This record gives sequence, structure tokens and C-alpha cells, in this order.
Amino acid sequence: MEPVTLTTGRLLMRTVGPPDTHAVYEAAQDPEIQRWTTIPSPYLREHAESFTDQHVPDGWANGSSLTWGLFLPEEEELVGMLGLSMRSMSAAEVGFWGTKEHRGNGYVTEAVLAASRWAFTQLSIDRVEWRAEVGNRPSRAVAERCGFTVEGVLRSGLVHQGVRRDCWVGSLLPSDLGLPSTAPYLPARTELS
Repeated sequence: MEPVTLTTGRLLMRTVGPPDTHAVYEAAQDPEIQRWTTIPSPYLREHAESFTDQHVPDGWANGSSLTWGLFLPEEEELVGMLGLSMRSMSAAEVGFWGTKEHRGNGYVTEAVLAASRWAFTQLSIDRVEWRAEVGNRPSRAVAERCGFTVEGVLRSGLVHQGVRRDCWVGSLLPSDLGLPSTAPYLPARTELS
């Protein structure tokens, strides 16, 4: 698949490559990004090079991981990163981070909604899943602002820095954004005892 560029009211969402390596490296030095995401810690220059030179282009080429840098369009200043990892033919998992200087401006929320709409309408995705280590309140706030339903806690649901940890899991469906699904959805009915 060829990389896709998306735009929102305030953002340019485009693939990242070698010219962005320095910006990715600098942003990833933030202790909060290293604390809550699965990037290596410490995050070395070679990690950024591998990410921009190999991981991102390979993910787009084989359709397994679709990654966008989130940029302010005027000067193409990096404000965050967002990826959709394909979990099945009809489901993807979203992951994201925002740069320290631009947190709290709603950029990541805007990008998650744009990427999800695109996935629902262009890839026939019927479920975007979000996971975050229990305690990552900023990530949960983004998910909830986007309309994700938090479904619960997965015990030992992710590995971070070599340690299995519990994680929150939630989902966003096309109907949550007023869009049609590719297949009918029949929610379970809860019976009272």
C-alpha cells in the first residue's frame, strides 16, 4: 500500500522518513513517552533511524502498520505520532503519542478521529481497538474524547520494557462516528438473574 496523507482542520498527517529522524529522536527523549509507550528506553538515535528508515516504510508497503507523523502544516513541526496496526481483515489497533510541547491542544484526539474515519471508510475496518497500560490516564482521556468505549482490563495484556502489564482496552466502531459497518452488528443483550 502506498502511504496516505490525511489533513484535519489543524494537522498534516503524513508518513515519516529519514528527513524526520532527528525530530522523532528528540521527541522520544521525553520520559513520559518512554514511560507509557512500547518504544525502547533509553531511546537511541539508531532506534529513530530504524523507525523512520525501515519500520514505517515497511509497514505501509506490506499493509501491516500504517504510521503517520502529526505535523503543524505551516512549518511541519512534529506534534505527535499515530499508528494503526492491522489485527485482522476488519480490525486495527491504534497507538499514539504527543510531543511534550504540544500536549493538551487536542491534536492527538483530532488525529485519532481522522485516522479512524479513514480506516472505516477506506479500509473497511469495523473495529479500531485502543490499549494502554492501566494508569496511563492521558491516553485514556484521548480515547474517551474520541468516543471509544472502555471495555475493561486485560490482565498481562501488554509487554513494556520486558515486563508483562495489565492494560485497559476499548473500541471505536463505525456506528460511533455515524458511519456504516461492512457487516451488521448485533450487540449482546445482558440478562438479569
